[in-house]
Amino acid sequence: MENLLEKIKTTVSFLENYGIINPEVGIILGTGLGKLVDEIEIEKVIDYADIPHFPISTVEFHQGKLIYGNLNGKKVLVMQGRFHYYEGYSMQQITFPVRVMKYLGIRYLLVSNASGAVNLDFSKGELMLITDHINLLGDNPLIGQNFEELGPRFPDMSEPYSKYLNQHITELAHEHDVKLNQGVYAAVAGPNLETRAEYRYMRIIGADVVGMSTIPEVLTAHHMGLPVAVISVITDECDPDNLASIDISEILEVAGKAEKGLIKLFVGLMGEMG
Repeated sequence: MENLLEKIKTTVSFLENYGIINPEVGIILGTGLGKLVDEIEIEKVIDYADIPHFPISTVEFHQGKLIYGNLNGKKVLVMQGRFHYYEGYSMQQITFPVRVMKYLGIRYLLVSNASGAVNLDFSKGELMLITDHINLLGDNPLIGQNFEELGPRFPDMSEPYSKYLNQHITELAHEHDVKLNQGVYAAVAGPNLETRAEYRYMRIIGADVVGMSTIPEVLTAHHMGLPVAVISVITDECDPDNLASIDISEILEVAGKAEKGLIKLFVGLMGEMG
């Protein structure tokens, strides 16, 4: 039975033989945020189901494709659809693609997600640059055997989000007149949305937005020394005193409208990275 390292190397070899060579930037696209792909000069597309050891996205609005091509002068490897803890996957399965992308050669990881605002100064349809996070998932992808080749047993988390990337994103938002909040992202297991009491709790402990993803990928990237930046699209407002019912179709609609600003920032960032 292959261990984690062996699985990574098997998958990397498969993808290299498929023609995915030396990508510079990895991108993970979250819920309702797949249109960045329209900006890419696509060279290769492969379904997750055809990649050794890759999980299969079970969420109907996640495409489940790995896309390789050129974006504003950079070779990119894009996950069109991510994996979530609520789908029943282990943390190691969820984050396996991040490790594969690092071994393929990416030097930066960009991530997007959809979230709900518990900071009432933020409004749906806006973006938030994540500066820190709170892990409420109840699990961690770094639990279990540690391979020193991947990273240290006890990684420091004083700066999980790249100041270098965040500074460039902030400057680009100003240049393109994109409203960009900054704040703390809390991740919960899901798949249900939260109760009034849970939203109050998150605000008390310092969260600005809440979602169901991202932190596992960030932990894994940071463990491997991979600079990471995350932009969250705020799709609903979570005011516990005026909480309205919301369904996934509304979240997807808002994400689709707000995605235009996200695309501007990610495309612009390609030209800024060394």
